[in-house]
Amino acid sequence: MAEALQHFIASRYDGRNVPVTLVLPDGARVPLSAAPITEIVARSWRGLRALASPALGSLARAYVRGDLDFTGSAQRMLGVAEGMVGSVSHGRDHVRAQLKSWLNRKRGNRRNIAHHYDVSDAFYRMWLDQRMVYSCAYFRQDADSLDTAQVQKLDHICRKLRLEPGQEFLDIGCGWGALLFHAAENYGVAATGITLSQNQYDHVMREIAARGLGGRVRVELRDYLDLPEDALYDRIASVGMFEHVGVRRFPRYFGKIFRVLKPGGLVLNHGITLNQAGAQNLGSGISDFVEDYVFPGGQLTHVAQVIEGMAREGLEPIDAESLREHYAKTLWHWVERLESNADAARAEVGDERYRVWRIYMAGSAHAFDRGWLSLWQVVAGKANPDGRLPRPLTREHMYAGCNDGAPPAY
Repeated sequence: MAEALQHFIASRYDGRNVPVTLVLPDGARVPLSAAPITEIVARSWRGLRALASPALGSLARAYVRGDLDFTGSAQRMLGVAEGMVGSVSHGRDHVRAQLKSWLNRKRGNRRNIAHHYDVSDAFYRMWLDQRMVYSCAYFRQDADSLDTAQVQKLDHICRKLRLEPGQEFLDIGCGWGALLFHAAENYGVAATGITLSQNQYDHVMREIAARGLGGRVRVELRDYLDLPEDALYDRIASVGMFEHVGVRRFPRYFGKIFRVLKPGGLVLNHGITLNQAGAQNLGSGISDFVEDYVFPGGQLTHVAQVIEGMAREGLEPIDAESLREHYAKTLWHWVERLESNADAARAEVGDERYRVWRIYMAGSAHAFDRGWLSLWQVVAGKANPDGRLPRPLTREHMYAGCNDGAPPAY
């Protein structure tokens, strides 16, 4: 390759001391520091263009297409990539956010959910915990395993909602059913889950039969907007589906929850949020990459807008907890497990999809580590007709007796 091109690429990163060696398509090597710890391999001219004008989103696209590759773990690479890009500012393009929301409605929730979740249960099993919980875990100690942390998360939700025997419990976006089964088997509730994923619905149906829970757990292939309003619930959880809703749909989303929640009932909304107030998306092309490859129709906002959306529909927020660090740890567990099963994952879903999930989850973990994203659990209630919302005076019910990790007996 021409010496001038090598000089141009090296000068592009001059002074940044990025610990990487660039390997160009003709084999030429351009170290960007005196002590590189990894290599980025440009396999095509498109890969070189991504390096010449780097953004996190464009680098991710080039990796997914095979125009760029790197050595070592994705966790190490993400820190290097941010050093190559420089500052990452977040977007406030309100018109673009409105357009995405409109396109999401046109495409349809079912197709969006199928794109993300109906990949292959075998693929998800390679990197999720044994209960197939695809949401932020809850680590009581740094050394907690992923399986332990996910059980702790399920129980943390049940305690926050103060589940009791005989209550009617609804899980909106129930995934592979872990919360349904934990709540029914350990807290004695009658649990109903809804999902738009055929794969998840089929899995939950099989598990209901295998566990002998036909009279206590049921699952429906249903959009939350289609929930009948003559069947009310004492407790509602929405875990990890809120990101699909879109800010413009908050009135419909929280309004529906309000209408199917009994007076005196509680709801827990667990979802990813932006950490910068006023932002509509992650910068450096990150949101565009996620929209195109992973979460079509997804949209994030600040937690303040979530709480306001609840309150506007009559739900009274009574507790909020950030689990930002917990989601970073969860995602790095997932990335490590996926990378350790790289060959099997490629055989199951193909090289491109493996690359999408590897870089998407690593990028998300990096965003949580950096404070660009957060994860909030917000508990709200629907007051009784007299305006009262009975609840404990303290938060001790969320933690009492939790040292052994066992849920309370009923």
